[in-house]
Amino acid sequence: MAEAIVRKERPKYLNLVQIRLPLPGVVSILHRVSGVGLFLALGGLIWVLGASLGTPDQLECLRVVLAFSLLGLPVVKLVLLGLLWAYLHHFCAGIRFLLLDMHIGIELAPARASAVAVLLVSLSLTVFLGVLTW
Repeated sequence: MAEAIVRKERPKYLNLVQIRLPLPGVVSILHRVSGVGLFLALGGLIWVLGASLGTPDQLECLRVVLAFSLLGLPVVKLVLLGLLWAYLHHFCAGIRFLLLDMHIGIELAPARASAVAVLLVSLSLTVFLGVLTW
């Protein structure tokens, strides 16, 4: 006869505090978060690029506005540092995902090692470039 199927009791809600996500999962989520952050900042960055490529008067006006009013604020510097991290993390994680798509490093140990490498490289480059530009 057919045996009774034992069903595991599933949780009624998803408690995000109790879930322990593995490091490759954290890198994947941070890749998505950094992509959203870069997308949201894209309009302002394109505006700054357009103003910098305009006439010399527009460039001087942009330089004065950015140097004296905006870039002097610590909050703006932190936002720019966050954008720098987002770019570097998104770039490094993107290379990792391209390698995974080519079936390079898909086993458990290399996948964890590449996730650690992405975090270390992106954070160390952010600190290095942040110190240079702060």
